[in-house]
Amino acid sequence: MPIEIRAWDYRNATDDEVAAFNKCSNQMRAERLPDDPPTPLEETLQGLKNFPDYIQMALWTAWSPEETEMVAYGLAQYSLEDNLHMAQFAISVLPEFRRQGLGMEFLSRIASVAKEQNRRLLITDTTTRVPAGEAFMQRIGAERGLETHTNQLTIADLDRNLVRQWQERAKERGAGFEIGMWEGRYPEEDIDAIVDLHGLLNQQPFGDLDVEDFTYSADHLRQTEKTIFARGYERWTLYVREKETGQFAGYTELLWNPNRPAIISQGMTGVFPEYRNRGLGRWLKAEMLDRILADRPQARFVRTGNADMNAPMMKINNELGFKPYIAECVWQVETEKVAEYLSRHG
Repeated sequence: MPIEIRAWDYRNATDDEVAAFNKCSNQMRAERLPDDPPTPLEETLQGLKNFPDYIQMALWTAWSPEETEMVAYGLAQYSLEDNLHMAQFAISVLPEFRRQGLGMEFLSRIASVAKEQNRRLLITDTTTRVPAGEAFMQRIGAERGLETHTNQLTIADLDRNLVRQWQERAKERGAGFEIGMWEGRYPEEDIDAIVDLHGLLNQQPFGDLDVEDFTYSADHLRQTEKTIFARGYERWTLYVREKETGQFAGYTELLWNPNRPAIISQGMTGVFPEYRNRGLGRWLKAEMLDRILADRPQARFVRTGNADMNAPMMKINNELGFKPYIAECVWQVETEKVAEYLSRHG
């Protein structure tokens, strides 16, 4: 019997469908992250129910011949407000169902959505822990756009003297600045300035990727908050600002989920260009680690994603003891090229 692929209305999914999706995604998560616990069903459910409205997503699922288990899924997502030339996509197939044409079936649907939305470029990422993904992208003629790593710090190996040195040095070099923290929801009175801080994400290196600046707004941030908090995450945002003017100079952010208590996800760390070379980035990193040591004793690892070409941030992380954990690559391919490939290969 053939494997059935069907469009999935994830916002109105039944309990059985969400349970099947949770099981399938956890099986593939274990391939990528064998050291991590599975994602609980409730977290998956809340993530689907609270997916941000400013991102459009089409999702398809593949079911076993008996229609009892989900064996694969694919998705295409895109923004209506920026990077109108591209869509991002993902295809995940359980190992025992690979090399049976499911990837091609999903790719065909993804390319159709991209064409309908006038998205000329498709972008996705792969990891060396799942070689099938890289092989698939090479087969369809995609280009490597950005080499990245998830880097990990083992907290037990952290040089606490170095953390203290960075804190003391920053207080001298950045005497006109102060550190503060928002826990949980961003304060409404600072939301416009926080939107500007998020604009620092556009100053990260994007390698050869054909992408434009991403747009951020207060509404985007609030929707993202709704999603991450619904999934059970707790968030700390440390900021540094100029005492005299009250202007924010930079920030760093982390997420922690009690469903994975040993792991902390370190998000963006950035400082505006006019405030750089004063040790503020190191100060933010050191202060964040100091607070983790004090308030998250159950945490054993800190993970962060970095572009391999981001030399300044890599230097800071290497000094702290971060080591490569997962090698990843962001790929890009023209939608027309995908259509031609699909046409040639049926």
